[in-house]
Amino acid sequence: MYFASDNSGPVHPQVMAALNEANQGYQMAYGADTLMNEVRDRIRGIFEAPGAAVYLVATGTAANSLALATLSNPWETVFCSPVAHIHEDECNAPEFYSGAKLTLVPGGDKMEPAALRRSILAEETRGVHGPQRGPVSITQVTERGSVYSLAELQALCSIAKEYDLPVHLDGARFTNALVALNCSPAEMTWKARVDAVSFGGTKNGLMGVEAVVFFDESKAWEFELRRKRGAHLFSKHRYLSAQMAAYLNDDLWLQMARQANANCAHLADGLRGKGATFLHEPQANMIFAQFSRARHKQLHQAGAVYHLWGAELDGADDDEILACRLVCDWSINSDDIDRFIGLL
Repeated sequence: MYFASDNSGPVHPQVMAALNEANQGYQMAYGADTLMNEVRDRIRGIFEAPGAAVYLVATGTAANSLALATLSNPWETVFCSPVAHIHEDECNAPEFYSGAKLTLVPGGDKMEPAALRRSILAEETRGVHGPQRGPVSITQVTERGSVYSLAELQALCSIAKEYDLPVHLDGARFTNALVALNCSPAEMTWKARVDAVSFGGTKNGLMGVEAVVFFDESKAWEFELRRKRGAHLFSKHRYLSAQMAAYLNDDLWLQMARQANANCAHLADGLRGKGATFLHEPQANMIFAQFSRARHKQLHQAGAVYHLWGAELDGADDDEILACRLVCDWSINSDDIDRFIGLL
C-alpha cells in the first residue's frame, strides 16, 4: 500500500533490460551514442516536430531549470503558479541557472488567463529598475493533480504570445496528462504554442531521465552550452538514451501512464465509496483526499505509506478530518488498492 510518490516506484523491467543491453561493449560519450540518434528521431516523430531540438538530462529539476535559463535573460522574470514545482520544490534552481526571478501568478492550482495577464502587465513598469517580462511556465499535470484542458493551455499561451513571451511546459507527468486528455503530444505543446517542454520519464517508470524538447531549433546550441556549464551533460550518456529508447519502444510510456491513471481512478472510486472527500478532483494519477485522523492512524498502522497534507498524524481528536496526498504509479497492485480501501 505504497502511495507516497510515483518517484518511489520501481523501474520497469523492460527499461532494466535495455540498460543491461546498452552496457555491452563501447559507445561514444556525451550524447554521441547511436541510441541517442534513435531517441531524437522517435521524439521528433511523437511530437510531429521534425525540426525540434531534443536533449536528455537526468533530473526534472535540471530539465526545468536549464530550459527556463535558455528561454530567459537574467534581468527577466518567469511567470508561474504559486504551487508550481519550479517554485516550491526546486530549491531556487531555476533562479540559480537562469539568473531570472520568479513571479507567482495569484490564484490556486491552475493559472487563470486573467490573472496571468494582470501579472504580466504589472511588470516592465519601472523601466531599467524593475524586472522585465520573461517566460510563462505551466505545470502539466499540476502539483495538485489537475490537468489543463487543451483550451486552457491555448488560452494561457495566447496571452503569453500577446506580449511576445516564450512558454515552457513542465511535463514531469506529461504522459499522465496526455492519456487523461486523449490528445497528441503536438496538440498539448507546439500546436497550443508551447516553445519548450520537459518531457518527463522518471515519475513514469524510468530510472532517471527527462527529455528537453525545443520546438525553436535556434535555442539548441545555447541549451547545449548551458547543460555542459551546469554539469548536466553525462559522459556515459548511453544509459540515459537506453532508458528513453525503451520508454518509447512499443508505446511503453503510454502503457505505464494509462496504468497509473487507472490505478488512481480505482483508488478514487473506492475512496468516494467510503465517504472520503477531495481537495481537487482527481484527473490523472494523484489524489488529495480527506478523512478522519482515526482512519489515517489505522491505515498507517496497517503499513500504508503516504503523506499527510498540512497535518500531523499525532493528535488527540481522532474525529478531525485530515488531508493527504496519494500518488499512484504503474506498478501498484490492485489488491493493495483494495486492501487500502477495505481498511477505510
